[in-house]
Amino acid sequence: MMQFNPARLELAMDRRRFTARALAELADVTVVSLSQIKTGKQLPQETTIRRIADALEYPPEFFYGNDFDTLPAEAVSFRSLSSVTQRERNAAIAAGGIAYLVSDWLHSKYTLPKANFVDASPERDPATAARALRQTWSLGEKPISNLIKLLESKGIRVFSLAENTKNVDAFSCWRNDEPFIFLNTFKTTERSRFDAAHELGHLVLHKHGGSNQGLQAEAEANAFASSFLMPLADVISEMPRAHSLKQILHGKKRWGVSAAALTYRLHKIGLITDWQYRTFNIQLRSAFKNSEPDSMARETSTLWKMVLEDLWGQKLTRADIAKELNIPHGELENLLFGLTASSDHPPSKNSNVKLSLV
Repeated sequence: MMQFNPARLELAMDRRRFTARALAELADVTVVSLSQIKTGKQLPQETTIRRIADALEYPPEFFYGNDFDTLPAEAVSFRSLSSVTQRERNAAIAAGGIAYLVSDWLHSKYTLPKANFVDASPERDPATAARALRQTWSLGEKPISNLIKLLESKGIRVFSLAENTKNVDAFSCWRNDEPFIFLNTFKTTERSRFDAAHELGHLVLHKHGGSNQGLQAEAEANAFASSFLMPLADVISEMPRAHSLKQILHGKKRWGVSAAALTYRLHKIGLITDWQYRTFNIQLRSAFKNSEPDSMARETSTLWKMVLEDLWGQKLTRADIAKELNIPHGELENLLFGLTASSDHPPSKNSNVKLSLV
């Protein structure tokens, strides 16, 4: 049997946002003993491991696993960095570590799409990069109906985050040559789509320096997302002039963006004046406050729908994946957009696309 792995204890504590003192009290161990266990100076007894596992609500077997890849902090981008607490940041990064375990399991079972990208990091011009990627992906100027489905088809591993906080928007990183995007499902669909496109911008524009490069990188990723979701030619064709808020609310549905994002885009490319921009924003705040008018249905992972359908045919469920990986079922549910909330019922078969088994 493998020995206890302190790195896995660190990850579980980060996921639960536990301090050493809080865990020591719940697990009935001293803070000194827990510190020695965390640093590998003390090998805990099996009864101690079970108490720690119960306190963290993780299977005891999880703590005997191999070392795993972790997300390097410098490669992770948090848009609202000033408001993200250290515990929130560590919890989100730890979720990424679990996602790596899940991704490795997925690779062991299926042949997945390979990353199909352009590298715009030398020029770092957001609008040019957005056009180049659209050309590479044969999108033309048309709106994107399902962004998560598109990203997954181009080799990007997309996972959800159920962090229950608005401070963590989304983040992205490269793991070797495989891109990852993590989205907080606490947001509206329109905001989540923009977050996904923002993180796509980081992957395209900032691969070699990591996405955590400060305010300039954030501004570039925002500009990329705006150009990618709302192509210039299509916006000019559909909305040569916007004279009313009603036109904004109608237009947002075409591109799957928030009313605020479309208003900003129209102003940026000169289709509305400064006065109209201020007026529309005032009207939006007055009429809808912080809510999104006529919000879209939430997007989820198409890839994982297909995987879960295939597993159902083998009499396996999401709970079986969690058991095989020795992770809490809830952690897997959080990463998979909550798909198949009940393992008693198979997911609906609504796709003709088949994954290739390894």
